[in-house]
Amino acid sequence: MTDLIVILASVTVVSLVSFIGILFVGLKEAIVGRILMALVGFASGSLIGAAFFDLIPEAAASGQGIWLYIVTGIIFFFIMEKFLYWRHCHDETCQVHNFAYLNLIGDGIHNFVDGVLIAASFLISASLGFTTSLVVVFHEIPQELGDYGVLLYGGFGKTKALAYNFLSAITAVVGAVVTYFLASQVQGLAELLVPFAAGGFIYIAATDLMPELHKKTQMKDSVIQLSALLTGIALMFAVNQLLPH
Repeated sequence: MTDLIVILASVTVVSLVSFIGILFVGLKEAIVGRILMALVGFASGSLIGAAFFDLIPEAAASGQGIWLYIVTGIIFFFIMEKFLYWRHCHDETCQVHNFAYLNLIGDGIHNFVDGVLIAASFLISASLGFTTSLVVVFHEIPQELGDYGVLLYGGFGKTKALAYNFLSAITAVVGAVVTYFLASQVQGLAELLVPFAAGGFIYIAATDLMPELHKKTQMKDSVIQLSALLTGIALMFAVNQLLPH
């Protein structure tokens, strides 16, 4: 029961990130753009660091054939993005959706998977659970800002956009609860989900976030992005070294 409380607390914190848009309501678009791209770089680095410094070594220690599950994770996230139109938008005016509600549905599915990954990680070890929660938060900040922008662009008012974005985010709680109770019924489920999560993290960093960084080509922007990316990687390395396994 203690594990379930910690898991629910973690996914609740992750879900609250959906309100991040309220902090940027009064800022100029140019300032928001600079902050957002730095966060995208940081999120990319944290995802890569978590995958290679924590998730993959943790999975390899279990002695199972992890590479198939890593590849499965990559393919699964590709299918989600390709056929469910789940996208990362980091520009308030970008054309990434046909309807704002479609974006909410796709994001809800993504957040459900986040809940699954967080719960599975905690069932392996507390340190892995906290690391996964941390990297999901880093990833969620730029994504939720992008989703907030999509909803505004799709015709939602500011308050309604925040509310609907939060409703989409709390599907992470559902994913966590389902995984917690299912893992006790299916032997080794949590161990299989860890390399699956690594594949998902690699896919998101390499295909969704990093391409966004190439849209800003000025030297100053590039230096900021690279610094943020390396900071994300370094932080995940430090967290992995400091937290007991």
